[in-house]
Amino acid sequence: MRRVIILGSTGSIGTQALDVVRANPRRFEVVGLAAGSDRDTLEAQATEFGVDSTALGAVEAEQLVRDVDADVVLNGITGSVGLGPTLAALETGRTLALANKESLIVGGDLVTAVARPGQIVPVDSEHSAIAQALRSGEHSEVRRLVLTASGGPFRGRSRASLEDVTPAEALAHPTWDMGRVVTTNSATLVNKGLEVIEAHLLFAVPYSEIDVVVHPQSIVHSMVEFVDGSTIAQASPPDMRLPISLGLDWPNRVAGVGRPLDWTTATSWTFEPLDHAAFPAVHLAKQVGRAGGTYPAVFNAANEQAVDAFHEGRLSFLGIIDVIERVVDKHDAPDALTRDALADAEHWARRKADKVIAAAS
Repeated sequence: MRRVIILGSTGSIGTQALDVVRANPRRFEVVGLAAGSDRDTLEAQATEFGVDSTALGAVEAEQLVRDVDADVVLNGITGSVGLGPTLAALETGRTLALANKESLIVGGDLVTAVARPGQIVPVDSEHSAIAQALRSGEHSEVRRLVLTASGGPFRGRSRASLEDVTPAEALAHPTWDMGRVVTTNSATLVNKGLEVIEAHLLFAVPYSEIDVVVHPQSIVHSMVEFVDGSTIAQASPPDMRLPISLGLDWPNRVAGVGRPLDWTTATSWTFEPLDHAAFPAVHLAKQVGRAGGTYPAVFNAANEQAVDAFHEGRLSFLGIIDVIERVVDKHDAPDALTRDALADAEHWARRKADKVIAAAS
C-alpha cells in the first residue's frame, strides 16, 4: 500500500490521480490533499477518501508535505508556487511524482541538488515516456532525446497568419484540455520549451541532444535515440492516468489504468519538423536553460504575465514571445541561486513584463 499526498487535488492532474486511487483502493491510500482555493471540492474529496490532513494554498501545502507521513507526493500544483512543496518533498526523502514542471524549471540547481537519484518521477506524459524508454539502455548509450509536440491549434500556420488569432482560438487545443495558461503555452510552444528545460534537468542530457518533433496524433509521447541507431518510443492513447499511475508507483505498472492502442484498425502517425520561425519559443527556452540561474524563472514569470495580457485583450498572440524575449534580454542574474533570489527575479520579471506590455498597447 502506497501512502500518497496529492497537491493540486481539485485540478486536472489531481482529479485524475484520485480516479487512479479510486480504482485501486488496495494499492494506494490518500493521506493528504491540498488545493489552491476550491475549499468545497477539497472537503468533498477529503470526505470521500477519509483524509484528515488538508491544505489550501502553496504555503499550507508545503507544511502538509513536511508534517504528513507518506511514501509519495504528487505535485500537481500549477505554476512556480509549487517550488516550496517540491523542495519539501525532496528534503523529507519522499518520492516526488512531479507534474508541476515549473518548480523544477524555476528551481533548477536548487531542486537537483537535494534530489537523490531516482527520487523525482516525471508525470508529464513526454517525460514519463522518456523515463520508460530509458529503461531500454544505459545513460552512456543515449544519443538524443526527442520530445513530441502536438503542434497545438496553429500547427502549419505561418508567423504572419498568427498576428490576429484570438484567445478562444488559442484555447482550442486538438487533443488536451489543460487550463488557460498551459493550453495557451501549448499554442505558443512555450510549454514545449519548458519541457526541454525539464528534460535537461531530469535526465542530464545536453540541450544540443534534445530535439522537438511535431506529432499531431499525440500517440507517441516521446522517444529516446540510442548510439546504435535504435529509437525506443512510448506510445499510448492520450490519457494522463497512465503517467500519473507510474508516478504514484514507479517503476511498477498499474493494470487497466489506460486503454491500449487498437492494432486491428488501420491508422497513420505523422511526424513533422518544428517551424522555429513561426514558433521561436523552443529556441528561446534552450538559450534560457543554458544560461541557468534565475533566467528560467524570469522566462516563466514573463510568460505568465504575457498570457494574462493576451487573454485580457492587451497583447497580441505573437506579442507573448516578444515580451518574454525582451524581459529575458534585460535580466541580470545574481551570483548565487537562492529561493530569495528566485522570488526577487520573478517579481522583477513580472513588473518588467507589465511595463513592456503597457508600452506595446
